[in-house]
Amino acid sequence: MAPQGADTLPVTSPFTGEVIARVPSATTGDVDAAVDAARHAFDHGDWPRTSLADRMAVLARVSELLGKQTDEIAMVVTSEMGCPITLSRSMQAAGPKVLLDSFLELAPEYPWRSERVAATGRGLVVREPVGVVAAVVPWNAPLLISIMKLAPALLAGCTVVLKPAPETPLDAYLLAGLLEEAGLPDGVVNVVPADREVSEHLVTHSGVDKVAFTGSTAAGRRIASLCGQDLKRVTLELGGKSAAVVLDDADMATAAESLRIGSFRNSGQVCSLKTRIVVPRSRHDEFLEAFTAVVSSMPVGDPMDDATQIGPLVSARQRERVEGYIASGREQGAQITLGGGRPGGFDSGFFVEPTVFTGVTSDMRIAQEEIFGPVVGILAYDDEDEAVAIANDSSYGLNGSVFTADPQRGVAVARRLRTGTVEINGNPVGFHSPIGGFKSSGIGREAGPEGFDSYVELKSIGLPRDLTLTS
Repeated sequence: MAPQGADTLPVTSPFTGEVIARVPSATTGDVDAAVDAARHAFDHGDWPRTSLADRMAVLARVSELLGKQTDEIAMVVTSEMGCPITLSRSMQAAGPKVLLDSFLELAPEYPWRSERVAATGRGLVVREPVGVVAAVVPWNAPLLISIMKLAPALLAGCTVVLKPAPETPLDAYLLAGLLEEAGLPDGVVNVVPADREVSEHLVTHSGVDKVAFTGSTAAGRRIASLCGQDLKRVTLELGGKSAAVVLDDADMATAAESLRIGSFRNSGQVCSLKTRIVVPRSRHDEFLEAFTAVVSSMPVGDPMDDATQIGPLVSARQRERVEGYIASGREQGAQITLGGGRPGGFDSGFFVEPTVFTGVTSDMRIAQEEIFGPVVGILAYDDEDEAVAIANDSSYGLNGSVFTADPQRGVAVARRLRTGTVEINGNPVGFHSPIGGFKSSGIGREAGPEGFDSYVELKSIGLPRDLTLTS
């Protein structure tokens, strides 16, 4: 469908600072057309009424096509948001296929319908698609998060309006092409890159039944308030200020090496990163030495270079934000032991050195607010209770880690942390487990069988006790 307006959104290379592409900037009229198409496909089309097996067959073809496009996907995402290419090949390109395959494995076992028999009655409980979904995704892992929303929504029988971030629309167009090639019916998924004002028009649109948002907590609060006015279904996967709790029996070198990825993946631009490292005061210096060696070994450079581990931030605005937090840390008395500035040798690009603060206390802004850049603070504790208290002293509760020589002890500490995910010694939970946040880190869960829950409505049908169901 041709855009209704003439305005475009520039796509800027974070490495060169130059515009590499332009895409149409959706108007409110474009949003209306996209929602109308999704509404018609849901209310009158075949997709919500076809069998789960048929829907799975289409998405299995999408998975196959994703597998054939990994190199192109990696190049596109690195070009538009600066993720180091080696990480793009795994997280940004291979990750969406693995996630989609996970949902395809889980879908047949999900309780789409069940019977409940009691002395008080006999009920058929069915889970039906919630309707038209507005899926609003961020720029840091755009295709992965798009699939995290599209896969369960489409398998449930929903239709979708996908709103990519203005910084990263190119992968959304690539995905739209794959969906079409796989045989997804017209109108089932519609892509509308848009600015904030037009995005709010989508979120508040009367034709949208449910909003699925991933992004900042500030934006999430705004979306929640808008959806609340109409009692619109909403799930929010928001920011984090996650803690890695290093217990006194942990191997410090092993913990430090795990946090190479755990704290600095995607140049610090991942909401689940462990940006507060809580270490025993008695072993603080030992950990700091090991951690400094790890971070010092991470090359900063061209994100298309296989050797690069820290690339540019997504935009000049994001770099200014991160530099503001670094200045705040200095002003509030934390000490920089590594980094703190812009790396030399780059005349262009939105780079910040990987930065390590020590002497951080929980009352500092760098310990409380999400920075979303390669900046980590180290906080010291005297006993396990204090470590847990420091980890929980946050308005966020998205992720966390516990490092210990005794995994059973690690699980016990993990149970005390008020956060949606905890990794013992860096072990991931996998895509069959739900992810999401406590407190200001969000509402609802994504991935795992629980990932289907927010895309369905429960309906109970009272049945005669002697009825034999045929379908």
